[in-house]
Amino acid sequence: MLGRSLGTVLQDGDIICLSGTLGAGKTSLMRGIAAGWNANERPTSPTFTLVNEYHRQADAQRLFHIDAYRLNSPEDVCSTGLDDILAAYGVVVIEWPERIREVLPVDVLWADIQITGDSDRAFTFSARGPRSQQILSDLKNRYTG
Repeated sequence: MLGRSLGTVLQDGDIICLSGTLGAGKTSLMRGIAAGWNANERPTSPTFTLVNEYHRQADAQRLFHIDAYRLNSPEDVCSTGLDDILAAYGVVVIEWPERIREVLPVDVLWADIQITGDSDRAFTFSARGPRSQQILSDLKNRYTG
């Protein structure tokens, strides 16, 4: 439900960073985001492909799903073309963003996911600029009315 709600408020240019240990639920949250955003396809983990791109029929916008786990330096971002994706129009969701923190724009919404039980998770969001603050405010409004 959280991912779906988040997906409904995202716009071109938004960047969401999903941080957490292996198995924390980053890809599951991404699936909810994609569903709320109305992606045509169901997301899969881009661990080996690095980037998956999804579309929605309504307006031909794009949703990029990046897995930075295998990246080791800012140079890796440039050599793989991820810098072009970060500058392109579309929504970008990044798993393992801490591995490329140096090349991320300032205005990102950061979601830290902690495992608190077998199927329980705690989410801590931090907004790092005016647009991400607006996303977080919109998300809060969906839950508090």
